Amino acid sequence: MSVKNPDSDAPCGGHTKHERRKDARPGELLDAALALFVEKGYAATRVEEVAKLAGVSKGTLFLYFASKEELFKAVVRENISGRFHEWNTEFDNFKGNSADLMRYCMMAWWQRIGSTQASGITKLMMSEAQNFPELAAFYEHEVIQPGKVLITRVLQRGVDRGEFRAIDMKYGVYIVLAPMVFLAMWKHSLGTCCEAGAQLVPEDYIALQVETILNGLNVRPPPPH
Repeated sequence: MSVKNPDSDAPCGGHTKHERRKDARPGELLDAALALFVEKGYAATRVEEVAKLAGVSKGTLFLYFASKEELFKAVVRENISGRFHEWNTEFDNFKGNSADLMRYCMMAWWQRIGSTQASGITKLMMSEAQNFPELAAFYEHEVIQPGKVLITRVLQRGVDRGEFRAIDMKYGVYIVLAPMVFLAMWKHSLGTCCEAGAQLVPEDYIALQVETILNGLNVRPPPPH
């Protein structure tokens, strides 16, 4: 006769519910943390709430993440900064012209980050960075700087191939970043409550922004004497 573990729905000797879910727990905790951080902000989110939403105890959460700060860092790495290797590889393998690369990058950002809950991290950092300078420094190092490097690579590729005119790259990266930051901020603020007629269609917004950027970057023929 099988004897049941009181903390499990499965008999002893088999894989218990606790054991089956062990590998899934870090991912469940990160998903729960992302949802709460985006909804409530960093300061207002409590680890007890994250654990409850993930269906585990607070003690279990601390087995994987030593503090709320470490949990937040793991959320950022899982959803954004941990993907820069993938994105740089895509850049290295891209075969088209630089205008098409720019279109691809900005639309891919929307599909993979902007349209997801992860884009709410942008709004969180913009609003709470001053109160949490260590997190701001972490975000600057893990997200902003690698993002600026990748955008610079896209722009410099166009310049080197004679497809874009030379610009000051220090500030040129913000030409590309600004529309994405605005869209992320809008999605998690006014976009949640404005009337239907005032809603943005993100794909249309990005398409127009890209063409405007490319129009400014295009190499122009010299004026006639």
